[in-house]
Amino acid sequence: MLYFVGLGLYDEKDISLKGVEALKKADEIYAEFYTARLFGTSISCIEKMLGVNIKILSRAEVEEEAIPLKNAEIKDVAFLSAGDTLTATTHSDMLIEARKRRIPVTVIHGSSILSAAPGIAGLQAYKFGKVTTVPFPEENYFPHSPYLAIKANMELKLHTLVLLDIRAHEGRYMTANDGLKYLLKVGEEREDDVISKDTLAVVIARAGSQTPVVRADRIGKLIEEDFGGPLHCLMIPSDLHFIEAEALVVLGGAPEEILEDDL
Repeated sequence: MLYFVGLGLYDEKDISLKGVEALKKADEIYAEFYTARLFGTSISCIEKMLGVNIKILSRAEVEEEAIPLKNAEIKDVAFLSAGDTLTATTHSDMLIEARKRRIPVTVIHGSSILSAAPGIAGLQAYKFGKVTTVPFPEENYFPHSPYLAIKANMELKLHTLVLLDIRAHEGRYMTANDGLKYLLKVGEEREDDVISKDTLAVVIARAGSQTPVVRADRIGKLIEEDFGGPLHCLMIPSDLHFIEAEALVVLGGAPEEILEDDL
């Protein structure tokens, strides 16, 4: 048996009762934190709470060596990841391969930033378009694709959830400030007005914690603020329903002028 278990957004208490039951049944428990990680806890806390042993795997051990799959052919194995399980392509590939190998699979979902971020900001989830990710720029690598995804969503009057790059093995987690600077730079290079300092944006920090940050304002103002530790993400709203606009003012401190916009 192979259990896919989502750990939720922030700490060890986010795991579901179904997840706890699966971990207690499993012969081997593996986790990966290169696609995302929990900042409100540690593996040792999870191990202590549940009385289990967990081995953290590298990307190569998951994707190339396929350790969880190999062991699931002869044992009950639990595979843990932050957020909701199967949202990363690497996990979907593992699910497909497990089916091909006729390994029994149980999927146990966890809370996800895909629903949490819109929810705590008061934006309506069904009004979101394609999700995009801002990567860490490198020499000769500065893709415009995140900006173009926002532009395409805007044309369809859809909001955009913008995830920010994670390089856990390097201890690097992109801040909302750097993500906004990236988008502004793309806008300057493309010489259009899809994203500018006057664009309304939403910053979410540490979703799932007891004190998450929800902040909405013009990019020119947000870019100068300190949102604290990771993880951060962004949302770029398109046309707002009047209830969404009120939510951004009340929940995120957005300027009240957005209530007067043509919604």
